[in-house]
Amino acid sequence: MGSAIRVGVVGGGGWLGSAIVEAMLNAGIVEERNLSLSYRRKKPERFPGAFWTPDSQALADRCDVIILSVRPQDWPVLNLDAAGKLTISVMAGIPLAAICDRHGTRRAVRTIPNAAAEVGLSYTPWIATAETTEDDRSIVRAVFEACGAQDEVASERDLDYLTGLAGSGPAFPALLASAMVDHAVSFGLSRTIAEKAALTVLTGAGRLLEPRRQTPDQVVDVFLEYRGTTAAAIEAMRDRGFDSAVAWGLQRAFERSQALGLSSSEVGETGETGRRSS
Repeated sequence: MGSAIRVGVVGGGGWLGSAIVEAMLNAGIVEERNLSLSYRRKKPERFPGAFWTPDSQALADRCDVIILSVRPQDWPVLNLDAAGKLTISVMAGIPLAAICDRHGTRRAVRTIPNAAAEVGLSYTPWIATAETTEDDRSIVRAVFEACGAQDEVASERDLDYLTGLAGSGPAFPALLASAMVDHAVSFGLSRTIAEKAALTVLTGAGRLLEPRRQTPDQVVDVFLEYRGTTAAAIEAMRDRGFDSAVAWGLQRAFERSQALGLSSSEVGETGETGRRSS
C-alpha cells in the first residue's frame, strides 16, 4: 500500500475525522494532495493541501477509500454513492448491511475508534463484509494502527459490545477522576491540587501497566495482598457496588449501540432521504 492511495473523509472537519486524517498523514499512509475532506458549514483551515468540499458525493467521486465520520443521527440523510469502493464507517451502531445498502458497496468495514485517536492511543475494533479483500483489510489495519491499536473481531454483536467498552472508554477514567476530585474537594483540598493528583494517578497507571504484561486482575490482586490503604479502598468500592455499576454501564452502552442500528434500519425502510453535506 503506497501513499498514492486516494482517501476521502466525510466529516473530515470534525474532531474524530481530523484525528484520523492527522494519524494517516503522520504514518505516511496518504499524501495530503490525495486527501478529500468534507465539511458542513465553514471550511476548516487545517490540511491546506487537501481537497475540501461541502459535497459528499464530489468527495466520493475522487477517492478509492471513503471514511464515514459523521454522527449516527446524521447518517440516515447522507446520500452518497460509493459503488465499488472500500467504505469504512466509524459510526456507532450502524450495521454493515445498512451501510452497504445505502451506499451501494459490498466492500464495507465497521470500526469503533475512540477519543484517544487524537493522541495516537485509540483501541479500534472492526469487522468487514465477506467481499472486503485482503488488500482492503491491510488498509484498515494501517489506518487504525496509526491511531493506536486495532483488532478484527468475530461479529457485529462483539463490535456493539466494544462500542461501550472501548469506544466510550476514555470517558470512564474521566468519570473516575471526576469522582475522586469531588471527594478530595469535599475533604478540603483545593480543586487545582485535587485535579492534578487524580489526573496524574490515571495517566501514570496506564504507563505503568503496559510494560508489566500483567492482567488487570493480577494488578488488583497485588494491591489486595499488601493489605494497605489501596486494599481498603478497593474493598470499600466493591462493597458499594463498583463492579456491578461498571457492568450495568457497559450493558446499557451495548443496548444503546444496538438501538442505534435498529433506528437506522427503520429510517431506511420508511424511505426518509434528503441530500446533506457532512
